[in-house]
Amino acid sequence: MALNLHHLRIFARVAELGGFSLAAASLRLSQPAVSKSVRELERQLQTTLFDRSFGAHRLTDSGSALFTRARELFAVERAAEEELRTIRGLEGGILRIGASTTIATYLLPELLARFLASHPKVSLRVRTANTSRIADALLGRTVDVALVEGPVEDAHLETHAWRDDELSIIAPPTHPLAKKRRVKLADLANAEFIVRERGSGTREVAAKALSAAGVAPRVVLVLSSTEAITQAVSAGLGLAIVSRVAIADQIALDRVVTLSVHGLTFPRALNELRLKGRPPSDAAAIFRRMIHTTVN
Repeated sequence: MALNLHHLRIFARVAELGGFSLAAASLRLSQPAVSKSVRELERQLQTTLFDRSFGAHRLTDSGSALFTRARELFAVERAAEEELRTIRGLEGGILRIGASTTIATYLLPELLARFLASHPKVSLRVRTANTSRIADALLGRTVDVALVEGPVEDAHLETHAWRDDELSIIAPPTHPLAKKRRVKLADLANAEFIVRERGSGTREVAAKALSAAGVAPRVVLVLSSTEAITQAVSAGLGLAIVSRVAIADQIALDRVVTLSVHGLTFPRALNELRLKGRPPSDAAAIFRRMIHTTVN
């Protein structure tokens, strides 16, 4: 049986204020109308909500349970109203997004398209850099939303997990290790690696995993973008460790292959950083909500 929300609202006000007369005055209704509404709700639910003995208006166990749920329901209602007001209010302004390189290249464009489809009057500004620099931009308040690939430790920042990712070791198809079905950790000892610059989240995650496995990569080339690294690998300059989302096209074109290394994986979390104590703008709040409800 569906609850009558009008009766439920009146009941909740009586329970909140502790009396029928106070609730009537608050709702600008007559006391008989308030009493009638509560009695009708009790009839619908086939239970007693208030203990009326000796003039008392205390909640019964049923009344207490219903009041708890009513407060939750009306809190959700208020939150929905506020969210809709916020959405209607996005008639302009600028949203500044900072994203580390892999995210900006391979994940962010689809999110930007979705956001602009709902809020076409908001101007977007995107800054692309490595994790360290995006964190600095957020600390300097030059971006409103920060999406990064590596861990960041700063007392002024909060880290919120966004989605999962995994790194893969890639090689040119002509590389000797590409012909092995299963690569051993020892096989990587003499391999030449192409890596991202210091401050890159990808480099930090890969370096920690390799160090934990007892592997010290021999770096022959440092490049500042994942795209440049995959092209260098394709050209036969060495191995690299990059995000899986960045290599789908190159694998489909048979320009690079992934190596399966026994005992070595590179799982990582992609994160959203937030500056403690800084309330988000309306646009930033909605963008955050959108990305955190996007399925991985």
